[in-house]
Amino acid sequence: MSSIEVNHAYLDYPLVGIGSRSLKTRLLGAATGGLISSGDAVPVVKALRDISFSLKEGDRLGLVGHNGAGKSTLLKVLAGIYQPTAGSVTVRGRIVSTLNISLGMEPEATGFENIIIRGLLLGMKRAEINNKLDEIAAFTELGEYLNMPVRIYSSGMTTRLAFATVTAMDSDILLMDEVIGTGDAAFMDKAEKRLNEFMNRSKIIVLASHSDQVIRKFCNKALLLEHGQVISTGIPDEIIVTYHSRIVETVGA
Repeated sequence: MSSIEVNHAYLDYPLVGIGSRSLKTRLLGAATGGLISSGDAVPVVKALRDISFSLKEGDRLGLVGHNGAGKSTLLKVLAGIYQPTAGSVTVRGRIVSTLNISLGMEPEATGFENIIIRGLLLGMKRAEINNKLDEIAAFTELGEYLNMPVRIYSSGMTTRLAFATVTAMDSDILLMDEVIGTGDAAFMDKAEKRLNEFMNRSKIIVLASHSDQVIRKFCNKALLLEHGQVISTGIPDEIIVTYHSRIVETVGA
C-alpha cells in the first residue's frame, strides 16, 4: 500500500560562502522575513518549518504558493534528495520524480543509449527498459536521430526524448514540479494524452504548479505554503481562493 507520512518536518541548510555578519546577509534576512538567519557562523536558510500531512492511494495533492514558498524544496524532501533537519518523512512505494527531466542525459551517447541510461537512473530494470524501448522510440518520432549523439539534438528533441522515457515508467508515487512540457507545440496534443495516462497510472501524485487550472485539473487536495510553512490544506478551489486573497492582502498592506 503506497503512502506518504510527513510529521513535523523541518529543513535548514547553510549558505556556504556568505559571511554571517555581512551587509548582504542582513539584507537577505530582512527580505525573507527571517527565513535566512545570520548566526555567529554560516548563515542558515530555514527552508521548511513544521510541515505535516499524510497521503494515501488515490490522493492527488497540489502544492500552491508564491516563488520561494518551499514547494520545490518539499518535493525534494519527498524524493529523498534532502533529509529533514527535524521531524520525519516516510514514503512507501516506488517514486518517479520529474524534478529534473533531463537528468542523466549524456551528450556523446545516442538517443537509444540515453533511453537506457535515463531509465536506469530513474530506477527501471534493464529488462523493463528493453520491453519499452520500441514504444519509447516510436513516441519520440525522432527516427534515425535516435542512432545519433544527443549533442546534435535541438532542445525540443532532447526534451521529447526525456519526456518519452520518464512517462513510460510505472510509479506508485509521482512527484512533479510543474506539468512536463515537450518544447514542441506540434507535439503537444499527443504529449498531453500520454501525460494524462502517465499520471492516471500513479497511485499518489504531489504536484507543484503556479497554474490554478493545472491544480484544479489534476488534484483533489491542495496545500498552501508560505515562507516554508503550511498555511492551509483543503480542496483545490478553497486553497486557490485563500492563496489569491492573501496575495491581495499583501499587496494592499
